[in-house]
Amino acid sequence: MAVPSRGGNKESPPLKPGQRSPGGSPRSGRGRPARSPGRQVPGGARGVRKGGGGRRGGRSEPPRGCREAAAAGRLRDALGRGPLGLLRVCGERLRVFVDDRRAFVVKADSKIWLTFILAAFAGVLHWCHITTLFENDRHFSHLSTLEREMAFRTEMGLYYSYFKIIIEAPSFWNGLWAIMNDRLTEYPLVINTLQRFNLYPEVVLASWYRIYTAIMDFLGVPTKTCWTVNRGKGLSPVESCEGLGDPASFYVAVIFLLNGLMMSLFFLYGTYLSGSRLGGLITVMCFFFNHGECTRVMWTPPLRESFSYPFLVLQMLLLTYILRIPNINTGSLIALCVSNIFFMLPWQFAQFVLLTQIASLFAVCIMGYIDSSKLQKILSVHMVSLVVCFILMFGNSMLLTSYYAASLVVIWGILELSPRVFKRCRSQVYLWVIQGCAWLFGTVTLKYLTSLAFGIADDAHIGNILKSKFIGYKDFDTLMYTCAAEFDFMEKETPVRYTKTLLLPVVLVVLGVIVKKAIKYLRWTLSHTGQYEREERFNQGGIPCIAAVGILCPSDFNHEAKVVFDTTPVCYGFLVVFKTALMAIEGSANLQTQWNIMGEFSNLPQEELLEWIQVSTRQDAVFAGAMPTMASVKLSTLRPIVNHPHYEDAGLRARTKVVYSMYSRKPAKEVKRELIKLGVNYYILEESLCVSRKKPGCSMPEIWDVEDPANSGRIPLCTLMSKDSRPYFITVFENSNYRVLKIPYE
Repeated sequence: MAVPSRGGNKESPPLKPGQRSPGGSPRSGRGRPARSPGRQVPGGARGVRKGGGGRRGGRSEPPRGCREAAAAGRLRDALGRGPLGLLRVCGERLRVFVDDRRAFVVKADSKIWLTFILAAFAGVLHWCHITTLFENDRHFSHLSTLEREMAFRTEMGLYYSYFKIIIEAPSFWNGLWAIMNDRLTEYPLVINTLQRFNLYPEVVLASWYRIYTAIMDFLGVPTKTCWTVNRGKGLSPVESCEGLGDPASFYVAVIFLLNGLMMSLFFLYGTYLSGSRLGGLITVMCFFFNHGECTRVMWTPPLRESFSYPFLVLQMLLLTYILRIPNINTGSLIALCVSNIFFMLPWQFAQFVLLTQIASLFAVCIMGYIDSSKLQKILSVHMVSLVVCFILMFGNSMLLTSYYAASLVVIWGILELSPRVFKRCRSQVYLWVIQGCAWLFGTVTLKYLTSLAFGIADDAHIGNILKSKFIGYKDFDTLMYTCAAEFDFMEKETPVRYTKTLLLPVVLVVLGVIVKKAIKYLRWTLSHTGQYEREERFNQGGIPCIAAVGILCPSDFNHEAKVVFDTTPVCYGFLVVFKTALMAIEGSANLQTQWNIMGEFSNLPQEELLEWIQVSTRQDAVFAGAMPTMASVKLSTLRPIVNHPHYEDAGLRARTKVVYSMYSRKPAKEVKRELIKLGVNYYILEESLCVSRKKPGCSMPEIWDVEDPANSGRIPLCTLMSKDSRPYFITVFENSNYRVLKIPYE
């Protein structure tokens, strides 16, 4: 079947002198082929003007060298005429630039602008939602500065403390130097916190805050409003400030804006995958209906994933685009590299997400669905972004010795060696198994060797956590993780919640379609079908099939899903609408549950503790205690601490074990001796840690029984200290939750 070329065999109306036909190239120039759709003469017959100035039609442009020479001549003339002549030339060039690009804006498809408007609306909606939930939960706008800092518990308080240090320093560079030469976090060690704690979000936000306040002060515009809040119940009034001039409010507002942008990206991603704006709408609705399971940014804004997650969505969108296009351009690879960097820099666990992504791409590559050269380009981007992050984090060893880095190297080696080593292997299935085993064995081996070579044990606890899940392995560090709800197995109620919103049934349907396609592809691959056709099938059906939204939204990409349901497009659209309506029943109930959460943050015992520390201890007094409390002590009092909640360091885990020996059954004399070695002056004892038990075997004395069986059966030291701390410690402060023990140095 003959396909007419654009503009061919179609009469066009006569053109006015100097007018170009629609779609014509403005640079037809000298020597263009006669079938170019650029220049036309009246009557529809095409022709090309060989140059020179005809009385009709557009003039051909001079060669590039002549144009540049003429432009240089005009610029010299303008400079010779003085500043006014130069301004006229610049104005003329600006007008030409705007005119050339106005055509793009005018001719742009209105559907594209509608898509971006809907994406912006989704982002604003999510921003309003999480901002409202955060305010309803804590009444954050009416808290004092100290209360807002206490609201950032555990790691959140630790991260926010570095933002506070930079904005309170005499200059931005003084603050940056202070966090790069920090003696407060792991006293008496001096550490570079930018290397250890993924603090680039705090650095960027602190710079923005200083710029914002400086500009507003220069313009004389107030940035915050303060008033006195009467807390009642015999409590003293506190001053509360609201507005972007308040550091905590500014910090939280930027995080919520970023996560509003994330929802816009989700809408664009769903639209791109499905080929329909309905796909983007369903993606956003599914996120909202399962909001409590999808994110915790509204409860814990400063956590690292709050900064990284939006860039993961952008990275997946760019990666999907790269997989779909036949020829990868440099711009898309650079964009993917930048999104990788922005995803990895703020979050120490981003490498595990990228590890699973790379493993998935390797699987579809060895099965022949994407070309190995395309995967190698993607691997190159990942390697470059990994090296950039390694440099920006001042040589963070966990990046180079990670499973992610080892996997990149191993996959690259397999892609390079496979054509030569396995060229005689005729069985595709055997080849897949060999390559898969080579990747798994090579990744684990290379990771072990690099960790051994560099002497790195910072991520050794991750392997122990995995062992504890499958073979019941236990030690102190592992139990500190697995006893927390975040690292426990999935709750039994979670699948029930997923089922009520139809999320789990939809995923099972999608999985069934994927399995069916995989079996069909497997049979087809064994028939030795060509690589090109295999890639075409993957681009047309494979990627949308992997994404739920691509299957559940009517578009030309999800034809297989329509065939599975054996429905017409109209019936299929009705099925999607009906499914969404059913999801909305439980989803709206979930949203209403979130909106009904009303609270007000208050922690009077900790407030008394922090105020006592500020008034009654020296500025260089060193504190030890439970990790969450230590983060608050450092943030609000700026006193040195010896341990903190960022547990991803072997040295810090050893320090924490020494500090938590107060909750063991060891003799008080031994515990005191070890605390003195760390330089501790005050120990903050929390009786709740001594008696609380989240689940069997998870109280602190029980955890220590696993680590120190020799002292099992004795009375826990924390119980003895709660009754009488003498003679090894001196109680200097006590309230309902905390007891401060001073360590006398002999």
